[in-house]
Amino acid sequence: MLGAALLAILSPDNAHAEFTVCNQTLDVVNLAVGQKVDNADQTDGWWTIGANQCVNVIREELTNRYIYLYATDVFGHAILNGSTEMCIDRRRFSIRGIEECWQRGHIAARFVEVDTLEQVRWTYFLTGSSP
Repeated sequence: MLGAALLAILSPDNAHAEFTVCNQTLDVVNLAVGQKVDNADQTDGWWTIGANQCVNVIREELTNRYIYLYATDVFGHAILNGSTEMCIDRRRFSIRGIEECWQRGHIAARFVEVDTLEQVRWTYFLTGSSP
């Protein structure tokens, strides 16, 4: 009986691939994620991640090598700030396209590019401010 349960857990058919972000800071962070969806750039947010907590932000098998992240503190100040400009909003959002953010009524933000090395599962550890 135990062997069957263990086999069910370890079976490749039950493998759960995902992109997880772990907040290793002492602060609560708000996270936005960018990726290709149906050959178009898309950003989604917000996930609130408590100090020393992890959240699965992409629950299906990763198909994109690059995932983009942007994080703020509870006051809205960027704490993860990269070089790839994408669109965000103040409230929960799902935005198709990353061009002309301001003209389309969104906010332009600089996302950090995360190279998942074409893995189907990846964990990103947020450890503090990025340059």
